[in-house]
Amino acid sequence: MTRVDVRTESEAEDSGPSGYAAARLRLLQEGTRSGPPRRSALSDLTDEWLTGLFTAAEVSRGVSLVAVGGYGRGELSPRSDLDLLLLHDGSADGARLAALADRLWYPIWDLGLALDHSVRTPNEARGTAGDDLKVHLGLLDARHVAGDPGLTAGLRTTVLADWRNQAPKRLPELRELCEERAERQGELGHLLEPDLKEARGGLRDATALRAVAASWLADAPREGLDEARRRLLDVRDALHLATGRATDRLALQEQDQVAAGLGLLDADALLRQVYEAARVVSYASDVTWREVGRVLRARGARPRLRAMLGGRGAALGGHSVVAADRSPLAEGVVEHDGEAVLARTAKPERDPVLPLRAAAAAAQAGLPLSLHAVRRLAASAGPLPTPWPAEAREQLVTLLGAGRPTVQVWEALEAEGLITRLLPDWERVRCRPQRNAVHTWTVDRHLVETAVRAAELTRRVGRPDLLLVAALLHDIGKGWPGDHSVAGEIIARDVAARIGFDPGDVAVLACLVRHHLLLVETATRRDLDDPATVRGVADVVGSVGTLELLHALTEADALATGPAAWSAWRGALVADLVKRVGAVLCGDEPAEPVDVAPTAEQERLAVEAVRTGGPVLALRARTEGDPGAAAAEPLGVELLIAVPEQDGVLSAVAGVLALHRLAVRTAELRWVASPVGAEGGGGVLLLNWRVAAEYGSLPQAARLRADLVRALDGSLDIAARLAERDAAYPRRRGTVAPAARVSVASAGSSRLATVIEVRAQDAPGLLHRIGRALEAAGVVVRSAHVSTLGANAVDAFYVTGVDGVPLEGERAVGVARGVEGVLLSRE
Repeated sequence: MTRVDVRTESEAEDSGPSGYAAARLRLLQEGTRSGPPRRSALSDLTDEWLTGLFTAAEVSRGVSLVAVGGYGRGELSPRSDLDLLLLHDGSADGARLAALADRLWYPIWDLGLALDHSVRTPNEARGTAGDDLKVHLGLLDARHVAGDPGLTAGLRTTVLADWRNQAPKRLPELRELCEERAERQGELGHLLEPDLKEARGGLRDATALRAVAASWLADAPREGLDEARRRLLDVRDALHLATGRATDRLALQEQDQVAAGLGLLDADALLRQVYEAARVVSYASDVTWREVGRVLRARGARPRLRAMLGGRGAALGGHSVVAADRSPLAEGVVEHDGEAVLARTAKPERDPVLPLRAAAAAAQAGLPLSLHAVRRLAASAGPLPTPWPAEAREQLVTLLGAGRPTVQVWEALEAEGLITRLLPDWERVRCRPQRNAVHTWTVDRHLVETAVRAAELTRRVGRPDLLLVAALLHDIGKGWPGDHSVAGEIIARDVAARIGFDPGDVAVLACLVRHHLLLVETATRRDLDDPATVRGVADVVGSVGTLELLHALTEADALATGPAAWSAWRGALVADLVKRVGAVLCGDEPAEPVDVAPTAEQERLAVEAVRTGGPVLALRARTEGDPGAAAAEPLGVELLIAVPEQDGVLSAVAGVLALHRLAVRTAELRWVASPVGAEGGGGVLLLNWRVAAEYGSLPQAARLRADLVRALDGSLDIAARLAERDAAYPRRRGTVAPAARVSVASAGSSRLATVIEVRAQDAPGLLHRIGRALEAAGVVVRSAHVSTLGANAVDAFYVTGVDGVPLEGERAVGVARGVEGVLLSRE
């Protein structure tokens, strides 16, 4: 489109963008005005400017300028789009109308402001709204800016009438739109980098609730909703000012600056405010959409009811209706119209167990707990005595054991403050973010999700009640400074005693909370063939019953954390550890490691390595599951390598695997004498590694071997190749990772070797650098246990001196410091 500037010089001077731009900048830089007053002032300022542009055109009647969407609501954020409709009655000349549009749109573009614009008659606007739900939603907030006010008023009246008349069709469409968006964007109340507008519980949902209210079919719970919406808008304003961009994504690198702009302590305080606001919007959405569903079902049923009853039934609002059935669920709780509600005879003020009984009954029936019931319980129910009566404890366990329906019932109780009244320690974990990409949920939701997962495992344990309560409490210490497991043990003891468990059960729950990470950390970071490993876990757990509870809790916790926290590989390692520990707890002694003869395949590879004088290898897929099943779950790929004895094997192999984008899960190294009958002398190093492709297919064994040969003879500079790859794919700007830390595990970790623990930011070639550092220290690596959770690598290396004896204290510390120095120099 060719720009045609039809303004005169005087008009351009009066209505040009420079005056508006300067006033806009002053407004945004004011420290005294923010939030709703600033958004309103920015809208008023923009109105005044656009009115001047419109008036300068000397337009006759029959044309108006209309603000829609957020601008129509008078809520302009610093980088908001301007949504404008040039409305005309069809009588204006096309050329003059186009010239008027140019007068309005081009100054906006000159300022670099985003513009969503259209030119339509009222009938065209109605037709477009009928075809496009999003357009119809925007027109519900239409507001007159300039021109013929009667034209704008007529459109507003007609659009609103259309919305109300079409509500039975439009609202289901709107609900589906909200659900699809939530599926794509996730839940604002839990995301670490949330989209303030699109995620569930965000600004789009708040706008949808306004549209539902405009239909007159249903209305959202008003308590706290306007305040929640204001908070989200304030955060978006601060985000726009911090980034200078029209973005709704609250990225990690901007959170501290946004928090400072809002006068908050830090990014965690910011996220907590966002989460609290989002949960208010989400809960209001759930309640509202249930009410919409009830109203629409009732409307659809009325004609059928009238036909069936022949005009009989109670008259209400001109319609014949019949009272819905009320089915008993529990004492004082009934099902009514798809919800759990309080019975007419219920007396919450005399029945302190009723909140838990109602929640448990609703969850077990797979029903939501009605808004009216929750509010009545919050207002009337008295406190539970300490310790709780047995019924209260049983109802809590029943609620936690209901599985997925527990979540919506728990959220309803939490929305009205009932959870913190029952469990005061919950307040410290409520809406608490987890700054770890492995975690999908906030701390409080993770605890509920763990209980949901644990409910699926209750048939595996003798005390499902202890499993479910431990699942709910296992991370309760994250609201306190220090090790959350240590703090959590103290809290768990107090909570368990308060809700009425006997001293023996209190001790078991405290143990489960204190050691809920023991199995997975030991299984993935320690040598399970080392008797000290198995004996150490057995001493901590103490009984077979506690071991089975800890096993189920470990799995539930990992599954509730996120996809990266659990896999068939981790599950197999944990199950192996549990089997070994269980045998010890039943009286068996852990087996002492013995030098197992090489397998036939290892023997073959060793012979070939000696014959060729170089490395040979084999790749073999490993799976878990029923051999007869159609598809067993992969545990990774076993990589067997035989290399004639020489220095630098660990770092070379690790580097080659990094170049081929293979993630290392475990690594075992052993030395064997040259096989009988093999030509040549010396020994052979056998490496048994478990690896997995980061993405794509596995490389060919021949290519791995070729690169390994070059790495060992020095013709392949692995460090340089990795550096080139890093340079080709620069890291995204983000939060600064904590510094690497290397330490020596306690002497009791192993009698056979010294355990060096490495905690660092995961990166390509990390194992290669660690291997070079250990080789430079002159130690022998017996095995390596590699664990990666999100961006964090937690690795353990079993090392000895060249004499095969564990390192002495000072030397072990020196080795750890040397490795740490290498990693820190890279950072």
